[in-house]
Amino acid sequence: MFCGAVGAIFAAAGLFAAATNTVVTSTPVYVPDLTHAGGPLPDGMLDWTSLMQTTNAAADQNFVRFTFGFTNVSAGSVTILSAHASCGCTQPELPPLPWTIPPGGKSEFSATVNLEGKAGTLFKSVNISTDKGSKDLYMRITILPPVVPVLTDADRARGVEMAKADRQAVFKDDCATCHAKPATGKYGKALYDAICAVCHEGANRATMVPDLHSLKIPTNDEFWRTWIAHGKAGSLMPAFSTAEGGPLNDMQIATVAAYLNLVIPSIPAPAMTNSPAAN
Repeated sequence: MFCGAVGAIFAAAGLFAAATNTVVTSTPVYVPDLTHAGGPLPDGMLDWTSLMQTTNAAADQNFVRFTFGFTNVSAGSVTILSAHASCGCTQPELPPLPWTIPPGGKSEFSATVNLEGKAGTLFKSVNISTDKGSKDLYMRITILPPVVPVLTDADRARGVEMAKADRQAVFKDDCATCHAKPATGKYGKALYDAICAVCHEGANRATMVPDLHSLKIPTNDEFWRTWIAHGKAGSLMPAFSTAEGGPLNDMQIATVAAYLNLVIPSIPAPAMTNSPAAN
């Protein structure tokens, strides 16, 4: 019985030894060489469909998306380590990093640019860092001016009558296309140009709409804020504050007031006199 037990122990030990001598093979893990990651990406590595993309955007468009395609034309793998945009409004959209592209591999990624509050022509970029070096990709966006509907004299007359009955009517129905919607995400001069200039700077400015550059009274920041936020009851000037049914928040009102206070100099207040005629 003892011999049988000893034999079992030696047999088990033999199996253990055999198990410990077994070699388990696995697929080698590709480890990128980072010695060249800090320099520019040489030619002959990634063939890009475009290094510079351009597009136009409507005045009320909130964002644009670009797609950059590429092919690994080198003899080895290329690993994308990071992607950094030129500003916070630009967001690159890549798979989880590090992202290894095998030889001959083709792929693409997107970059989204937030346009809220912006105007004119924008230049953005994304820096792609790889184990072989980095490459800058560029984007140019031209934000088109707002499309102002062509109004007939009858349309204008009808709009004036509506505003006389309800000065907040300009923020409702079809009128909101010009007087409310273009305000989204805009501040300062861009906001003034989008919704204020439609009336105050228009070629067909109504006679009862004042030319702000020719006011005959002293002005200051508080003056502009008050008129923008609350308007004037009994006139065509609506209240732009959201608290009174308008489209502008306090920050937007403050930036338009600051812009007007900067570009439209105040006239001096009338000089005080103590002459008998003045009394």
